[in-house]
Order: sequence, then C-alpha cells, then structure tokens
Amino acid sequence: MDASMLLMVSLLCCAAWHVTASMLIFASLQRRNEPVSFLLLRFYILRYVSRYAELTSEETGRVGPLFYHYIISINLAALLAGALVLIHLL
Repeated sequence: MDASMLLMVSLLCCAAWHVTASMLIFASLQRRNEPVSFLLLRFYILRYVSRYAELTSEETGRVGPLFYHYIISINLAALLAGALVLIHLL
C-alpha cells in the first residue's frame, strides 16, 4: 500500500469518527431535552457542540469526552487532507 492510499484510508476513518462524534453529541443533547433538529444538523453542529460543552461542564465540572472526539477527529482529518494534497503536488 502506497503512502497516498494509506493517507486516504486514514482520512476516511477520521471522517467516519467525526460523523459518529457529531451524532453522539446530537443524541446526548436529545437525552437532555435540548431543542435540536436532525434536518439542520449540518448547519447547527457548531452550536450543538458548544451547547454540549456547556451542559457537560455545568453537570460535571469538566467538558464531556465527545467534545474532544469531535475536535480531534476534524483536526486530524484536516491534517491528513493537507498531507494528501502535498503528496500529490510533489
């Protein structure tokens, strides 16, 4: 397996991780009776993530783990996408 294929598979895994974290945050907000819309999830996800961070911080004194899963997965996906572009440019 060459480097670009490895980066592509890693990028897809990070994207799946990100989508999963987003859906779990959505479900967590629903369990807390927060008003959320599945149809508008793509547009309001940043608002939902910040609300999740606020709620979990109020409840436990710490931000919930899904917040970090969301942040790490999207940043790692961005880094891998950048590396993939660089490999194809070189």
